[in-house]
Amino acid sequence: MIRIAVLDDYQNVARGYADWSSLGPDVVVDVFNEPMSVEAAAERLAGYEVLCLMRERLPLPRSLIERLAALRLVIVTGGRTRVIDFAAAIERGITVCHTSAGESEYATPELAWALMLAAARHLPDEHQRMRHNGWQETIGTTLGGKTLGLIGLGKLGSRMAPIGKAFGMSVIAWSQNLTAERAAEHGVTAVDKRTLFKTADAISIHVPYSERSKDLVGEAELAAMKLGAILVNTSRGPIVNEAALLAALQDGRIRAGLDVFDIEPLPKDHPLRHAPNVVLTPHLGFVTEGAYRAFYQDMVDGIRAWRAGSPIRILAAPGQPSP
Repeated sequence: MIRIAVLDDYQNVARGYADWSSLGPDVVVDVFNEPMSVEAAAERLAGYEVLCLMRERLPLPRSLIERLAALRLVIVTGGRTRVIDFAAAIERGITVCHTSAGESEYATPELAWALMLAAARHLPDEHQRMRHNGWQETIGTTLGGKTLGLIGLGKLGSRMAPIGKAFGMSVIAWSQNLTAERAAEHGVTAVDKRTLFKTADAISIHVPYSERSKDLVGEAELAAMKLGAILVNTSRGPIVNEAALLAALQDGRIRAGLDVFDIEPLPKDHPLRHAPNVVLTPHLGFVTEGAYRAFYQDMVDGIRAWRAGSPIRILAAPGQPSP
């Protein structure tokens, strides 16, 4: 009997979005809906041969991997992850695979625009006011005729550019590797980092998280932003220095739309939950029906391939060099 744990299924949809029974009668699938700490995972997951991870919700450091004696396969959704110790997995004879990216190339930019528009027109505040029999109190700002600044012009950032132009915005971009030629391919003007923060009326972040991008947006960058400018982060929380962001929001210097945070789920008593001038969503960038169906079906396909001795979409495996 093979035991499979499907983790962090917050919406309780994993069983309905893929045919787990197709794996055969000798497979037991258990679904966990609530987040668990590394310590809790060591106890609750000790007997499972297969772990199915939703993005980076549960890290797999060496300290946890070494306590999961039965573990032989890990499948993580998306194309990459920064929270699995691949070297430790290989040493323990564990194969690590991934799924397709789902709809993230569309879903995340769409959410970024939703956050930007919500912040520009104070939609959450006015929605709540209408729910409580109130009427208009805020005054919004337009995006048309303004400047959109993109931090990152890769797969996701490049999708933001034509949408900005459709709103009638000028589009500028910066990243550590961006060239003028690459920007011009998308009809975007490449600028230096300080110019982007000083010039843009709305800034959207689309770079992956790494040690190089940690605190990429800090006190100096936030201070350079125009009064009332909007910062949108649908990438990763630590790219923006949280303390500096909170100070800028409290001072009323900028507005923000945030889908990602340093700690997720965001603690119930976290000051961002009560900060002014910010629209918050609970890491919804990749959370769409199409993406989830692709994720879970790819997990089933990946387990079937692994059991047949021919794993697919491999990130790390015994006998291979650590990525």
